[in-house]
Amino acid sequence: MPETCPYGFDETLLSGAIDRELVQATEQKVRIHLEDCAFCRAQFDELTQLREVAMSTTIRQPPDDQWREAPRGGISRTGRTVGWLLAIMWLVIITAFGLYQGWQNTDGAFEKFLGFGGLGAVTLLFASVALDRWRTAKTDPYREVEK
Repeated sequence: MPETCPYGFDETLLSGAIDRELVQATEQKVRIHLEDCAFCRAQFDELTQLREVAMSTTIRQPPDDQWREAPRGGISRTGRTVGWLLAIMWLVIITAFGLYQGWQNTDGAFEKFLGFGGLGAVTLLFASVALDRWRTAKTDPYREVEK
């Protein structure tokens, strides 16, 4: 049996016909072609069966505790907290050192403005988002949602 339609029919229309997404004229073309072409009729039947199996498959929902991203044990929770604190301290120290070095540099004021202005803008944006998050965290109706 050939691997493609011997008549050169566009086989992508078969899935459109199965899903009932074709306009009436194209749907009629597909139906007429299926009457004459055994290859496409077999493809159509196979796709129809595959769709029925896929639509009847049930997906098991995992238990709620598998969705959680929080550390599950005390050691893990402590490790994550200490890790975040160290990362934040490192970032603050590196940023402060970079700012100090940039300020001590005797190059032009334009470069300093670009560096400090950009960093200031990013800091203000981050602070505004953090402040908004902190304010809405108290009244967020979805804060208890696990999934």
